[in-house]
Amino acid sequence: MGDFKQFTSGHQFGAWLGLVPRQDSSGGKTRLGRITKRGDDYLRTLLIQGAKAAVMTADRRDDPTSRWLARLTARVGWQKACVAMANKNARILWAVMTREEGFDPKHVSFKPPAKQSAAQRAAAAPHSLATGTA
Repeated sequence: MGDFKQFTSGHQFGAWLGLVPRQDSSGGKTRLGRITKRGDDYLRTLLIQGAKAAVMTADRRDDPTSRWLARLTARVGWQKACVAMANKNARILWAVMTREEGFDPKHVSFKPPAKQSAAQRAAAAPHSLATGTA
């Protein structure tokens, strides 16, 4: 595998592993195909096998990830849910290895300010900044 910092994001790492669909876009129309199966075969296989175990037992657990996985499985089917879980685990793996911190299952991610809507930025701003008073 080498150095995880060679990837700029978890998304890029998941794409390198081949856990994202092939994209064929033309004329403003996006078509998503099968997963690309690039990168390290063994690591991708381990992530998929772990994801299969999580998908098959998600309905017996009550943590946030299992509830998300159960809803996803009902919506898209167990095979796509396995790939989605493997991609999620790959992104978590990238974050743990590049930030050199332990895994926190209660971590809540947030959108950077540039990707938030104006209403979300206004709601997150302190009251004094939103009203212009000191």
